Amino acid sequence: MNYEDQEMPKWLHPEDRKLLQSSDLKKKADVVVAKDGSGKYKRISDALKNVPEKSKKRYVIYVKKGIYFENVRVEKKQWNVMMIGDGMKATIVSASLNVVDGTPTFSTATFAVFGKGFIARDMGFRNTAGAIKHQAVALMSNADMSAFYRCSMDAFQDTLYAHANRQFYRECDIYGTVDFIFGNSAVVIQNSNIRPRKPMQGQQNTITAQGKIDPNQNTGISIQNCAVLPFGDLSSVKTFLGRPWKNYSTTVFMRSMMGSLIDPAGWLPWTGNTAPPTIFYSEFENFGPGASTKNRVKWKGLKTITNKQASKFTVKAFIQGEGWLAGTGISYKPGL
Repeated sequence: MNYEDQEMPKWLHPEDRKLLQSSDLKKKADVVVAKDGSGKYKRISDALKNVPEKSKKRYVIYVKKGIYFENVRVEKKQWNVMMIGDGMKATIVSASLNVVDGTPTFSTATFAVFGKGFIARDMGFRNTAGAIKHQAVALMSNADMSAFYRCSMDAFQDTLYAHANRQFYRECDIYGTVDFIFGNSAVVIQNSNIRPRKPMQGQQNTITAQGKIDPNQNTGISIQNCAVLPFGDLSSVKTFLGRPWKNYSTTVFMRSMMGSLIDPAGWLPWTGNTAPPTIFYSEFENFGPGASTKNRVKWKGLKTITNKQASKFTVKAFIQGEGWLAGTGISYKPGL
């Protein structure tokens, strides 16, 4: 995949960059959404109906605190939208579509993003269907150069669907049970809290399920400088770092803190008792009681990597982030 023709600084005006770095984004918002009627709209979806198409300028929507019960879509032609809330626990988008009640996984997302250059900050996204309803997505992004800063994704199975293209998550809280970070994007999750929670009776927790189907795809899940800790009591539940959804499933955990909840085997097969030899899984310089690799599964695809190899999964190398995150006001670490 070649994204070079879409690097953001080439088509973001200098004044946009200044705007994004300023602390008073809310005051400069193009439009305000507020449940209490103090904004132009009461629903996020109504505000999005008036977003200009294919805009090369940043369009800022300030969503005031409140719980917004709606399924929201940022459409493919809605470029460079920035949505800012009052905090991940204050501005919350909530819905409950799920597979058990008849919605396909892709369409269950409470908040779905298709338009490139999307940024959310200080917001919460949740799917309240519960573990019993199986796949029920809180946030789905299909948008190239999409970023989520200080956001919360709260669900059970399939919480965060990082579906395709380049994505970045920083200082986020991600809660879930089965395959709760999944998809086939090139995604870096940095300085975030990953919180496995209690699944349905008889289920095991798997943090990731990466969907790479072709060795030529530049996709994978990179989890860097994060903390993996239980949400609630998981003493009776097995929790794994991931399982290979597809034959070339690619996932790395780098310099992250792993609590004792991680099963010593580390990884779980999708079917049977092993994984395809074509996967690429690695754990690089992690620490904490769950980080020991001594009793990990002995799969051909579970690799020990060098600094140089780990560097391929950083913001700079993996998602070319310096080209498009630099002007956003979002903190990021370009390298290891």
